[in-house]
Order: sequence, then structure tokens, then C-alpha cells
Amino acid sequence: MAYDCVRVIVVRDGSAILFSEFGTRAVNLGDVVLIGPNVLCGGEPDGHVTATTIYADTDYVIDQVFWQYIGLLQDRLDAQEFAATIYTEPAQVLRIGQDRAGLLMPWLDELVTLDVKDEPVANFYRIQALWFSVSHVVAPFVKTSAVRTSPTQRATTWPTTPRHRRFAPLRQEARSAADLLRADPSRQWSVTDLAREVHLSKSQIGRVFVEAYGKSPIAYLTMLRVGGHERLPGDGHEAAWWRT
Repeated sequence: MAYDCVRVIVVRDGSAILFSEFGTRAVNLGDVVLIGPNVLCGGEPDGHVTATTIYADTDYVIDQVFWQYIGLLQDRLDAQEFAATIYTEPAQVLRIGQDRAGLLMPWLDELVTLDVKDEPVANFYRIQALWFSVSHVVAPFVKTSAVRTSPTQRATTWPTTPRHRRFAPLRQEARSAADLLRADPSRQWSVTDLAREVHLSKSQIGRVFVEAYGKSPIAYLTMLRVGGHERLPGDGHEAAWWRT
């Protein structure tokens, strides 16, 4: 399966075999699996396995990168390109060790409890604190690179935002297409329909839309239908959606 978000999977007990773009790997207690957006990954228990998964909205993660490197970056668009440059591995297994994994357990348990309560506004700051605590332990093990160093590293992946591009003002065709989707999300839109409406070819509208919003038109439409509201990348309404 692939998700339009970042997944952080903490193995709490047992072991499993993962299948992804990195090939086949065994994971055990003391391992954390980091899966980028739109990356296929599956697995099966090796006997038994217990894990907790955090699903972090991609725009939220980019926002954290921006504030972490605020002295180097001009805005969130710079942060997006910066993150795509240094975090080039689409999937990683982080061997943090059982001792460090043990530190995560009470924080993960509390995240699960807060998720079950389903009170994201009231528990917002506590959720952030728990997430930052987990990140502080895990982040030092995340592999970064200024250049491609292995065949599994990807310069571009459709429908995510291309890694090597010069950011420019939002094109009117992309904005018009987004407006059409927001105005009538229940319609059975196709890329061909959108291309006809904004007077671009099917391939052009796909490329222009991804460059503007970081996802394909159909993925954007799915987001509208599931969320029931508009939330554009970088529009000042960044949020994290947690499922554990």
C-alpha cells in the first residue's frame, strides 16, 4: 500500500518482513521504519509483530523542516525543495536499538490514547509534544544526502512534487483546476475533463497541477472528499492528522 503522507512505524515486539522499494528486509524490536509519501510498502509478520504507526501529513512535516532550518530557508517553498534534496531515500529502516525504542513506548501509548479520545483541538499541544519527543530520538538515525548515492533514491516521483525544479508563482491553470474540484467535489472528474476546462493537454494539466499542489488532481480530489474541507499546502492552515 502507499499513502499520501509520511509513515513512521515503530516495531514494539516480534519481527516482520517488509517489501518495498528498498527490497526485502527484516525488522525487529528496536527498528523504526520511515516511509515517504506515495511509496509502496507491504509486510507480513515473522511469527508475530506489534507495531505503532504514526501518519504525519506531508505539509506538516515540511513546515517542521522550515522552522528547524529557519536560519537557512526563505520560505516554505524553499523548505520543500530542501527536504526533497536531503531526504532522498523513499524508505528507510532505522536501527535505533532496543534501549532507544523503549524510550518511545510510553509516548506512543499516550498518542494512541489521545487518538482514541478523538479530541484533536483540546489535545493539540500534548500531541505535538509527544511527536517532538519521538522525533528527537528517531531523527538522528534518518539517512540524509545532498546527492543521489544509491539506485533507490528518486529525483522525481509522480504525483509528488518534483525534486529538481525552480519554484515559480502558481499558474492560473492550476488554480482554476483546483477551484473546479473544490466547487464540485462530488462530480466524477477525470484528468481529461479538467484539461478540457482549463485548455491544456492531459499531460500538461497533470504536470502543472503537481508542481502547484504537490499531488495529482485526482489525489487532490480524494483529499477534498475525505477531509470535507479545503486545505492547500502552505496556505497557513497546516495540520497533522494522527492515526496510531
